[in-house]
Amino acid sequence: MEEEEDATISRIIADLEETLTNSSSNSNHNHHHQAAPISHSTLTDLQSLLDANDPDIVFRFFDNLSSKKKFSASSLVPPISSAMDSTTTNLSLSASKVYLSLLLSPNSPVFTLFTPVAFLSLLRSIRRSLKNPQQGSSGGSNLLVRCKKKGRARGRKNIERESDGFNNDVSGFDAKMFFLVMKKLESVMGLIHLNRFPDSLKSLIQTVTEIPVLSLSLELGGGLGSYGNLIDLCGRILSKLMRSEHGSVESTAAEVLKSLTPLILMGKCQARTFALGFLSNQMMGMAKESEEIKKAVVNLPKYLVNKAPEKAEPRGLAVEAIMEIVKAMEVEDQIGFAEYTVKMSRGKANLRLIAVDLILTIMMLLRDPLGVDLDVEVENSWGFSCLEALIQRCSDSSAVIRARALSNLAQLVGFFSNDDRTTRVLKQVIESEEGEMNDLLRKRCTDEKAAVRKAALLLITKVTSLLGGSIDKFILKTMGMSCSDPLVSIRKAAITALSEASRKFSDHSVTTEWLHSVPPLITDNESSLQEECENLFLELVLDRVSRAGSTDHPHHNSKVKAKSIVGDIELAFPEGVLGLLKEICNGEVSPWMKKICTSLGKKKRLKPKIAVALQDIIRSSESIWLSHSMPIEKWTAPPGAWFLLSEVSAYLPKAVEWEFLHHHWRLLDKYGAGVEFKSSFAPEEEHGGEDGIESNSVSWAGDRVFLLQTISNVSVELPPEPAADLAHNLLKRVEGFDMHPTEVNAHVKALRTLCKRKATNPEEADMLVLKWIHQLLSKASQILEKYISEVSLANKDSNFFTPPRSTRKGKKAAKSLSEAVTAAYTIGSLVIICPTADMNSITSLLHTIITSGNSDPKLNKLPGPTVSLKQTAPSLYIQAWLTMGKLCLADDNLAKRYIPLFVQELQKSDSAALRNNLVVMMADFCVRYTALVDCYIPKITLCLRDPCELVRRQTFILLSRLLQRDYVKWRGVLFLRFLLSLVDESVKIRHLADFLFGNILKAKAPLLAYNSFVEAIFVLNNCHTHTGHNESKGSQTERQLFSIRGNDENSRSKRMHIYVSLLKQMAPEHLLATFAKLCAEILAAASDGMLNIEDVSGQSVLQDTFRILASKEIRISPSRGSSSDAAEIDEEGGGSGSAGDSVAAKGRAITQAVRKGLIQNTIPIFIELKRLLESKNSPLIGSLMECLRNLLKDYKNEIDEILIADKQLQKELIYDMQKYEPTSTSAAGAGPSTAAVATANAAAVARSVLKEVNRTPPLSSMSVPKLKTTQGGGGGSSRNDRPLHVLESLRSRKFFNSDDENE
Repeated sequence: MEEEEDATISRIIADLEETLTNSSSNSNHNHHHQAAPISHSTLTDLQSLLDANDPDIVFRFFDNLSSKKKFSASSLVPPISSAMDSTTTNLSLSASKVYLSLLLSPNSPVFTLFTPVAFLSLLRSIRRSLKNPQQGSSGGSNLLVRCKKKGRARGRKNIERESDGFNNDVSGFDAKMFFLVMKKLESVMGLIHLNRFPDSLKSLIQTVTEIPVLSLSLELGGGLGSYGNLIDLCGRILSKLMRSEHGSVESTAAEVLKSLTPLILMGKCQARTFALGFLSNQMMGMAKESEEIKKAVVNLPKYLVNKAPEKAEPRGLAVEAIMEIVKAMEVEDQIGFAEYTVKMSRGKANLRLIAVDLILTIMMLLRDPLGVDLDVEVENSWGFSCLEALIQRCSDSSAVIRARALSNLAQLVGFFSNDDRTTRVLKQVIESEEGEMNDLLRKRCTDEKAAVRKAALLLITKVTSLLGGSIDKFILKTMGMSCSDPLVSIRKAAITALSEASRKFSDHSVTTEWLHSVPPLITDNESSLQEECENLFLELVLDRVSRAGSTDHPHHNSKVKAKSIVGDIELAFPEGVLGLLKEICNGEVSPWMKKICTSLGKKKRLKPKIAVALQDIIRSSESIWLSHSMPIEKWTAPPGAWFLLSEVSAYLPKAVEWEFLHHHWRLLDKYGAGVEFKSSFAPEEEHGGEDGIESNSVSWAGDRVFLLQTISNVSVELPPEPAADLAHNLLKRVEGFDMHPTEVNAHVKALRTLCKRKATNPEEADMLVLKWIHQLLSKASQILEKYISEVSLANKDSNFFTPPRSTRKGKKAAKSLSEAVTAAYTIGSLVIICPTADMNSITSLLHTIITSGNSDPKLNKLPGPTVSLKQTAPSLYIQAWLTMGKLCLADDNLAKRYIPLFVQELQKSDSAALRNNLVVMMADFCVRYTALVDCYIPKITLCLRDPCELVRRQTFILLSRLLQRDYVKWRGVLFLRFLLSLVDESVKIRHLADFLFGNILKAKAPLLAYNSFVEAIFVLNNCHTHTGHNESKGSQTERQLFSIRGNDENSRSKRMHIYVSLLKQMAPEHLLATFAKLCAEILAAASDGMLNIEDVSGQSVLQDTFRILASKEIRISPSRGSSSDAAEIDEEGGGSGSAGDSVAAKGRAITQAVRKGLIQNTIPIFIELKRLLESKNSPLIGSLMECLRNLLKDYKNEIDEILIADKQLQKELIYDMQKYEPTSTSAAGAGPSTAAVATANAAAVARSVLKEVNRTPPLSSMSVPKLKTTQGGGGGSSRNDRPLHVLESLRSRKFFNSDDENE
């Protein structure tokens, strides 16, 4: 055995001798030599000796080695170190194992064998063995990146697939050997003290902290368990290094923490888990025993804060890691970090951003932030300072921080609301600063950034849930407006906030705002919003009504009475249900209610309890009324109850009782019909009753209409005999022609429904309907004919008798007129349900009415009154036009004859009500007879400038719908006339116009604004002095009507508002093209004399063009052209990746290059136009210079390049720009010193120009044009002289679209 050992030692020494000899010979030829590596066989022999762990063998080996001349124990180090630096993984690890075994061998000369160079080779060997060989020495960083990108989504199979491929490439990698090396390295740390080798210590720390990352994608033989063993081994090594024998504990701990920082800030992976676990478990334990380590650990979160990334997801992981460390700290250290975070919230933007996130997690994860358990004043708690800092960041200058702060504050409010004690404290804090909080929410709800508005709405939702009480009216209105925001996410947040307010507050203002804002979303393009709207309507409207109807009413079981009937009724129905029902039947709300009820009914989501509850409410109201001994004829059901019942009964026919309907029909028919009827076109008189209750015929009529609709809905369930009696009763009522017009349609539709549902077959139903329709038409025509005869006879009598008529005759005439109006309205209702009925005799009567008093013999074909019914009976006159319109919709031949009359009446009528109805009819004609009406569209658009706001709004809405449905095309003057609605006097019309141009047209016709922009400038200024834009479109009156001519500030601001609105709809390429068109078609035309600049309208066109070119809207901002939703809502703005950023950067570069080229081509036009304006002493020269200054202010450094073709002109232009600078600077509030500097600069440029002039030919060969100077003193003649060739060069400048301009 001993002989074998001696033989092994001899082989080792012989091989070592040969290796060292070769290294010595190589060193003679190369000064920068490296020792030859020891062979693998020698390493194997040496390892076998060392594995025996026999002190005698080790002693003999070193003794034999030292017996050789020039050899010692230190001679082993260079060849082993060289082997550790080998690129072959197996050789490198074997050498590392041998080196560490030598250090650990008994009686080993440790201080001789250990050198910093060899130790660094050992560390390099460890790192190299873990790296991908294809990556070379840089593989570690790539593995780190791969770990970051891997994230959660990467599964175990992907890791194994990568590891398998890696193992095939790395020949000889032995995981077992690697573990042995690491274990021996741990043991060596107990022998070697690195306090004398700080670089080695630092390298060791860096290597050990890299191992968890580098080994992630390796197959370590034992799977995840082996990886766990490896990182445990790394943790033990790092723990041993933080001992005093390795140097300053504080410095070592700081270096360890610094090296672990990249792991902590990584994406979620095992390496990050290791780093956080090591900190929380081992280092925190050591920190309790060592003040030096504690100091380093306490400073680590502050260090991590400054290293945290700005992107949203990695920043969130950094905050999570920081808080995991902070949670393991002592309480006083936690409070210290919270105070540091508060100070950091007032630092730079990146620090403020992460501070906002940290405050949220600190308040949620740390114990008792508001001092509830300690019974301290909330103002003295550290949590109050954090809360205050978070509120301050809600008004940060950065939109990202504002949005984040608002969102985090909302989360915080929601978190503290789960505990009663913290809720009270938080409520106290917010209420103490209620005014400031309301101001903050008002500003943030109208913030320019969508993400901020969304976060503000979320905060309002949470604060509303917390506070209760009252809500600020402005915030309430803002939430309602946000429900129509262009962004879907904002609309969702708004309806959530407003609905939460509706749950907490039952006052009328909240209910009203909710009903006016949320139900319209049933027509939203986003299906999820439609569903949310339906769900909220079920919860906040139908369920509330159902609960109110099912409660026990206090007047039934209590002797307490209210002071009035109204109070008693309100006492019977809590939760503000009566106000809710009343607002439902509001004209602006009811259309949306109908759509929602229809949608819910089709989906079978309506429950019978809602119909039962509404019946209970009506019965209870009647019962309370009678209990006060009030006359039943003055009772009306709670407003909105019959309306809602009529809508839901269509889908719940079995839930409505026939006895209930029959009772109230008899009641309403008996007393409602007895009330004196007044035409809807005449003023309604109200008669006071007891307790302020008013008997209103319109209320009775409305209730009868909804009751009849309900009866129609449930007619299938009616018994046969009551149904027949009801039909007979309805027919008699219609034949009386004494109903309110709103009731006529309901009666007629109910009659038709009863006939169709009770007939045995469809043919029988059609015969029944046609029979009573002819009966009604006959009686209606008799009434109209009788009234016309009476008017004619009265007209003849008035020619002979001048005394006034008796009162009895006046009442009879009023009743006759009322019957005639109702008869005319009834005819229209009958035509709608039966278009095939014979209307010839009625048509002639209506013709007589609408042409009465007309002097044109062609229109008076039939005998009739010579006096105009338009003057004597305006209500009948208007109703006759409406009925004639319905006849025309049913008969196309009739429409061809009468549509020109409708257009004529629309133009000349002085009745706003008639014009409004005519516009509606023309819109219907456009759908039914598109080709016939198309030529009259310009005439209809005149109503956009009608003096009545209602007519203008009605026209705008109807034409917009026709345009969206393609019944009308955007051609001719239509688009240009719509532009005036953007600056209409009515706020509602302006809002409608903004929505049309900003949302609908932008998607439907994106090129419309670009194609019509230049023409719009001429039309709005009513300019016809341009030879290319002088075609006549419409009469002079029409042109003036649709122009905003004038140079006053009001006219200019209106025109500019229109221009800006159009520019906002254009894509970047269209903005550039518009810039070029303005220069070519207006500026160049003015300089060529095609546009008369001496005319007032021509000057306005030119001035508008200057203002447009100088406006910021025509410039292309970096975010222009991107999706507004994505750009606004992505608060970080950088999550799309480097590819998207590079494309955007490339697009911006191209855009800037194109714009610069446009400006270069535009400068000659400006110079020529400037010469022309100066020759005419035009006041527009100031506007031109202001425009030119705005165009070139972004290219101050390129002015020399832009004007390189003519240095003289370049200096003159700079001089003129600087000459005008003092005026604009002082106007902007600059001090006198700024103006003086600008004047001095201008003077310096002037002197430079003069110097250039002096080099030109003699003065006798020059002309002397007059130029304005900055000083009024002498010397002007020498300064104002210009060389003749310079002035001629201005005139010879070519336009920018010339092909030879750059030659």
